[in-house]
Amino acid sequence: VGVLMATQAFQNQRLDQRGGGLMERGVKIRRVTKVVKGGRRRGFSVMVVVGDGQGRVGVGLGKATAVPDAVRKGVSAATKSMVTVSLKGTTIPHQVTSRYCASRVLLKPASAGTGVIAGGAVRAVVELAGIRDILTKSLGSANSINVVQATLKGLNELRDPALEIAKRKGESGTNTDLS
Repeated sequence: VGVLMATQAFQNQRLDQRGGGLMERGVKIRRVTKVVKGGRRRGFSVMVVVGDGQGRVGVGLGKATAVPDAVRKGVSAATKSMVTVSLKGTTIPHQVTSRYCASRVLLKPASAGTGVIAGGAVRAVVELAGIRDILTKSLGSANSINVVQATLKGLNELRDPALEIAKRKGESGTNTDLS
């Protein structure tokens, strides 16, 4: 009963303002069991997404015997693994498809006012990254942990086209001014 109440409390309090302007969201809570000589040892595995809503997002997996401890560990791991996402206004600069294990995620830029068209796992990562207009499609495996990792991988692959062109021209020697 205590486990169920802790799980419901965590899911109801999905968005939490933390110190430093970071927001956290729990994506997946799993109850896991390890069989040992004396019986079964139960624990929890929690996938947490942390972001500042301005282009920085991270994902962490916390494991502990109680849900709050697992959440704390997941948040700690997520803040350490934060990456910066390339944005173009309120959307992403270009379309990208990324893959992690058997999960594939398609991320497409959308016009202003479209909103976030995404499933639960992708939505958590995209919203906490600060993206307001995007079209997404989750393909392949629906395992939310792998979907979150595929989404983060896709966001990490995004590049600003104008900046990349300027870098290439600067490296070839035709344009030395990168501004």
